[in-house]
Amino acid sequence: MFKIVTPRLTLREMRSEDATDLLEIFSDPEAMRFYPSTRSFAETKTWVSSNIERYGRHGFGIWVAQSNIGMEFLGQCGLILQDVEGKQDLEIGYMFLRRHWGQGFATEAASACRDYAFERLKYTRVISLIDPGNIASRRVAEKVGMHVEKQVEKWNKQVLVYSLARNS
Repeated sequence: MFKIVTPRLTLREMRSEDATDLLEIFSDPEAMRFYPSTRSFAETKTWVSSNIERYGRHGFGIWVAQSNIGMEFLGQCGLILQDVEGKQDLEIGYMFLRRHWGQGFATEAASACRDYAFERLKYTRVISLIDPGNIASRRVAEKVGMHVEKQVEKWNKQVLVYSLARNS
């Protein structure tokens, strides 16, 4: 079974039973402030199913992030293909339970995803699409080496495209 292990966390493929834990993020208005809306349990189960399908189709997707101590659910982080102005880019996406914010888990997980994309998948570029007001997510992108490349319209709003090219 696929997993990426870092000093404090493990990224692993989602399973259908993860929907309950993910719902804690998706139903939290503060965690979802920069997204169109919170998600229901049915929408969360659809998200899990979509990621399971991505694993089979692409060999990657968004993964569950759990603590190496006790395997506590922390959030999600992984890789997803995004269309940006007619071009496909590999995005590093991350969302964590609010009680785990500010502890460096998102940076640790995103760094592991960056390294996996470059070293194992042989991608030469990764991005993160971030709402300009989401200062915490912007800091994570910057800590993993990304910089603002441009602003684009995506999901009916303006988002910043943070990017990093391999060996930069």
